[in-house]
Amino acid sequence: MKRYFITGLLIWVPLGITLWVLNLIIGSMDQTLLLLPRAWRPEAWLGMHLPGLGVVLTLAVILLTGLVTANIIGQRLLLFWESLLGRIPVVKSIYYSVKQVSDTLFSGSGEAFRKVLLVRYPHPDAWSLAFQTHIPGDVVGSLDAEYVGVFIPTTPSPVNGFYFFVKKSDTIELGISVDVALKYIVSMGVVSSPDKHPIVTNSSN
Repeated sequence: MKRYFITGLLIWVPLGITLWVLNLIIGSMDQTLLLLPRAWRPEAWLGMHLPGLGVVLTLAVILLTGLVTANIIGQRLLLFWESLLGRIPVVKSIYYSVKQVSDTLFSGSGEAFRKVLLVRYPHPDAWSLAFQTHIPGDVVGSLDAEYVGVFIPTTPSPVNGFYFFVKKSDTIELGISVDVALKYIVSMGVVSSPDKHPIVTNSSN
């Protein structure tokens, strides 16, 4: 009986968590429908709530925004909007910080979050997975050796973590992708790579 129960758990737990995450995402995106006038909302002309219509609206808004900002007029509107936000002290700091992160992650340019490293954390005899980021220019001049910026994510939620500056010679670059590293972190090491011996290189080389 115990074996059958565990087998059932192995089937239902991943499926249940997947459905829960999808429901959370769809429910959050459906909130965009509240931006529409009440008479335009699907409930007004369908007489019922259909989950997922907010996803369609969100994707349409994102696509339309990309089309609008792809021309000269759209670029000028974007610059005007950003200059407007840049005049609000607190909003300016939050907006431009998030924008730099999103530009790095979604544009595919730059080296931030492109390399997976091993760093000694939380003590010299332990190693942790980390993603290489950048060091602010005004910090580099205060360091007495070659350092790299690293983000050490927490398990099982990789969106939280620690941002450190470590000596490049004290890091090891792993020959794995960021996606594979995230699987290790989210699964707390339960999910393993088919390649038992990933290529590693010392970042000092």
